[in-house]
Amino acid sequence: MRTLNGFVALFAGVVLFGQMPVPASAEAAAGSPDATRTLDGAQLPPPPLPFGGKIERDALHSTPWWSPRVVPPKDAPNVLLIITDDAGFAVPSTFGGVIPTETMDALAQEGLSYTNIHSTALCSPTRAALITGRNHHSAGFGVISEQSTGYPGYNSIISEDKATIGRILLDNGYNTAWFGKDHNTPAFQASQSGPFSQWPTGLGFEYFYGFVGGDANQWQPNLFRNTTQIYPFDGQEGEWNLITGMADDAIDWITRMHQIDPSKPFLVKYAPGATHAPHHPTKEWVEKIEAMHLFDDGYEALRATIFENQKKMGLVPEDATLTPWPNEVLKPWDELSDTEKKLFIRQVNVFAAYAAYSDHEIGRVIQAVDDIGELDNTLVIYINGDNGTSAEGGPLGTPNEVAFFNGLNEIPADVQMKWYDVWGTEETYNHMSAGWSWAFDTPFDWFKQNASRLGGIRQNMVISWPNVITDKGGRREQFMHVIDVVPTILEVSGIPAPEEVDGVKQAPIEGTSFAYTFPKENAEEPSHHHTQYFEMMGQWALYNDGWLLSTKVNRAPWQAFGPANPDPLNNQVLQLYDLNTNMNQTDDIAAEHPEKVAEMKELFIKEAEKYQVFPLDASVAARIVAPRPNITAGRTEFVYTRPMVGLPQGDSPLLLNTSYTITADIEVPEGGAEGMILTSGGRFGGYGFYLLEGKPVFLWNMVDLKRIKWEGTEALAPGKHTLEFDFTYDGLGAGTLAFNDFDGVGRGGTGTLKVDGKEVQSQKMDKTLPMILQWDESFDIGSDTLTGVNDADYKPPFALTAKLDKLTINVDRPQLSDADKAKLEAAMQKASD
Repeated sequence: MRTLNGFVALFAGVVLFGQMPVPASAEAAAGSPDATRTLDGAQLPPPPLPFGGKIERDALHSTPWWSPRVVPPKDAPNVLLIITDDAGFAVPSTFGGVIPTETMDALAQEGLSYTNIHSTALCSPTRAALITGRNHHSAGFGVISEQSTGYPGYNSIISEDKATIGRILLDNGYNTAWFGKDHNTPAFQASQSGPFSQWPTGLGFEYFYGFVGGDANQWQPNLFRNTTQIYPFDGQEGEWNLITGMADDAIDWITRMHQIDPSKPFLVKYAPGATHAPHHPTKEWVEKIEAMHLFDDGYEALRATIFENQKKMGLVPEDATLTPWPNEVLKPWDELSDTEKKLFIRQVNVFAAYAAYSDHEIGRVIQAVDDIGELDNTLVIYINGDNGTSAEGGPLGTPNEVAFFNGLNEIPADVQMKWYDVWGTEETYNHMSAGWSWAFDTPFDWFKQNASRLGGIRQNMVISWPNVITDKGGRREQFMHVIDVVPTILEVSGIPAPEEVDGVKQAPIEGTSFAYTFPKENAEEPSHHHTQYFEMMGQWALYNDGWLLSTKVNRAPWQAFGPANPDPLNNQVLQLYDLNTNMNQTDDIAAEHPEKVAEMKELFIKEAEKYQVFPLDASVAARIVAPRPNITAGRTEFVYTRPMVGLPQGDSPLLLNTSYTITADIEVPEGGAEGMILTSGGRFGGYGFYLLEGKPVFLWNMVDLKRIKWEGTEALAPGKHTLEFDFTYDGLGAGTLAFNDFDGVGRGGTGTLKVDGKEVQSQKMDKTLPMILQWDESFDIGSDTLTGVNDADYKPPFALTAKLDKLTINVDRPQLSDADKAKLEAAMQKASD
């Protein structure tokens, strides 16, 4: 028997004979296990290199060779890309606001602040542009995915010829991760059946921890790790909050990656839900903000205070003025009732606490980078907002944003006071009065969604990179757009944009690097980004070297449910501004320069043709219920034979604006049964079919303002039963929306509950929800995840204790007759004329 020492000696001999020697220098020899290479960028992933060793008949006489590991260029920085949500120019204290954002302030003091970077006016379009370096229509995100339509600029699909910064850096040797909001996965590809190519992990971000969709309950979010839903908040209701949870997870990931391989840089996209509704800060942060009494004098006084701060900071000229307060859409503060004032101050205190809380947690992540010794070589890009401040709470604010998306945008203040003490907790899906939103966009006006006003598109940001940026506290005012971020990251990391990815020729990057602004001597360098179009839901603008042509605002963001402008290109009032002399759109000079207006409109058309902007569509709410290629498309029957949870709204049977029948075949055990059979939505809007104390119940939650219940009179006896809920819808259905007509949606109908074929209760609903259930809650069978549709009846998960044999849903959508279509067509033509 060969001794252990003999094996060791033989093994050593093989290695020494066959392995190429590693030189003493720091650079490894080609073919050695620690050999590395950087890429020329032509093709990702790079083609395999030819084998560089020697192969004989036996290993003893052969030479092994390892393909060199891909690494970024020397000194390529870590990148921490931070973007907040629904935050206008004046939200942070860094740019004249009153809300304390100490992290952003500190970064600005150590690095550079930027006052002239622009968004698209809406969240997921901005985010698509941010990660691809292409305009939002080029990236398929002319609108949010929940409004997507079947046109290249609006289908919410980032096509394969537009690789993201995550994918480019990943293939060039970076660790990549995404934390927080993912609003770039199509709503019709968000289920566990995939495909996952449009999830963060499929877009080049190897690790994802966050929520999928536009908003999330921060106390109980629809949270994913990679593509698996997780529930770290179970048992911690009212204590666990995603703003802290995602910071904890990011800190853990960054630290682990550094421990595993300190030489490997990271790209982290960090996108908190703040300050998108619902505004969910912790109690401690609310108390801190309330103690400061920042908002007691009202929103007009806040606007004036911010404007004076901005003048003192040199952010606006001393002789600048503000546009008049919009009395026609927002009631002046001194005309509000005492109840309204009290409510509105509570609303804004919670919003401000949310912003300050989020900024604090971002600071913890940056501190973690410093703790591992990597901050000096980390490019931190902190963008305040993906659009202007949101006004989707309407003039009065709302305890439930789901109500806004169903057309209820002015719930009286005295009704809202029911939620005053719990505003911002897990019991609300809250938003604030739009008066505060107007003030938080100072020195500009209007809001998120308004792509033709700077209040909707002008953001700000701070950048820190201690190893490179030495002009501490400097300010940069060059015109920029979020599409400029990707080419900037590529330039400073030394990584070229790939010509081909996965065999697909890549479309050109459409942004312009702003790395030229980093040196102090280039502080006054003219902008390298000369022309930029803007368009959102029919409102549009064009920037060209200081000139801005823009359409006059023709609807407030909460006015989303009326007929849309049929010709958004031409049926508009056009305004012209010289931003070199009038930085905040107070002086319209279109009448004095008609030739400039015509010239810039033609340039807008050329840009729109180039970047997939056509066809223009001014509809808003109507697109929410537009048909999409989800897994329910074309189906009228859905059968389920076992419990299942987590099917998102965009991929589950839609029971709005239609007749339907739900049939549940169950077996009740001895001793009776209870629990959820089927639910979709949650506390803020949805339905549930369940057993309560053994009795069958069907319930509609009408956006937490009213609940309509059908209930059996007796507990079900042990044995097999067939439960049925049948609903007959009275309206023409969503087909009327194609004719710019909302009369077909949200109509009433009659619901009937049956047990074993026998009717037990029938009642009429005067109205139904026209647009959505609660977006961040899922379609669940056999139990209820996250929040329940009726807290008075049960607490989730409320698992079904009966045996579910089969659940069947039959949907009978209304079909427009020829006569209906002719009538609607005539009405649409008359309105257009």
